[in-house]
Amino acid sequence: MEENNNGFIYTYSAREQAQIKKIREKYTPKKEEEDKLERLIRLDASVNQKATVLSLILGIVGTLILGFGMSICMSELADILGLSGTFAVIIGAGIGAVGAVIAILAYPIYSLVIRREREKIAPEIIRLSDELLK
Repeated sequence: MEENNNGFIYTYSAREQAQIKKIREKYTPKKEEEDKLERLIRLDASVNQKATVLSLILGIVGTLILGFGMSICMSELADILGLSGTFAVIIGAGIGAVGAVIAILAYPIYSLVIRREREKIAPEIIRLSDELLK
């Protein structure tokens, strides 16, 4: 710390200056125009993200339905629901089969969404990559 006629002048270490810059970046306005490479990366990631979220939701919901059907077959849940013996097993197996089909369809739907999303944004990806490769 040095003193001059107008007051004190502070000097900070390189580590402190890096920390100051990091904090400052949080409060400075972002540039309006996105870099072409950043846009290309974001578009590519959006394809996988949509497909992954949809397939995870289907897989989880299907697995929960399958588990509910198994619970009806193998526990006292059938008695609580007012179902008796063989009828409970048939209902539980049916519900479980529906859940299994939903869970099994998660991957084919993932592939379908990936294919459709890639077709939809392919022209933009090709245009951006051509600009970047020039």
